[in-house]
Amino acid sequence: MSCEVVNQDLDAYVDRELDTEASTVVQGHLAGCASCRARVAERQALGRFVRSAPYYSAPDRLRARVAAQATQSRLSSRVLAWATAAALVVAIGGGVSLLRTARTPDDVAAEAVVDGHVRSLMVDHLVDVQSTDRHTVKPWFLGKLDFSPPVADLTESGFPLVGGRLDYLDGRPVAALVYQRQQHTINLFISPADGASAPIDSRTVRGFHVRHWSGDGMSFWAISDLNDRELTEFVNAIIGR
Repeated sequence: MSCEVVNQDLDAYVDRELDTEASTVVQGHLAGCASCRARVAERQALGRFVRSAPYYSAPDRLRARVAAQATQSRLSSRVLAWATAAALVVAIGGGVSLLRTARTPDDVAAEAVVDGHVRSLMVDHLVDVQSTDRHTVKPWFLGKLDFSPPVADLTESGFPLVGGRLDYLDGRPVAALVYQRQQHTINLFISPADGASAPIDSRTVRGFHVRHWSGDGMSFWAISDLNDRELTEFVNAIIGR
């Protein structure tokens, strides 16, 4: 199936409105098409933005006045519609304004990291190159990225390397390294850092433990359903290499 055909169904796919057969076809295409996966990520980011906007109801005085006038048939349906629309515009405008001040770039990035982690598990596209040898995984990224991601072998620390893949966060290509801890999967997203080194930021997003830090010119995001202590061990092993 071509990207043009799949693109017509992406909105319905993201909203989970496709039937099982159509959804399976789209997932199969996404497994081998990085550009369409990036489009899905963008739609998911937009959905998170809309869902996270706070709801503001109309002031009690305005609601009482509109209700009274409607009851007494003094307000035409057209005027009522305009009043409702105006109140909605004010509510959305105020919500977006507060959202912009409340959410930081790291908050948005953390949501994208969680989406990328979940997406890699759902569409059965965990790795593009499957190998426990870092000397096989690292060269695979040559020509696919404009930077060389560091690849560590953490088998002795209890976190064997599974492989790597090309992924996207907020529409930007990143390296995704995959590690294993028993039955738990760890995604480590790596991209060039925009600023100076930053200490480890720990947070929990939608039930997943997330770590973010930067150093040596690279930005790192680690995410897993591992318990907090073991993910900290993983991060320390990465930084210690």
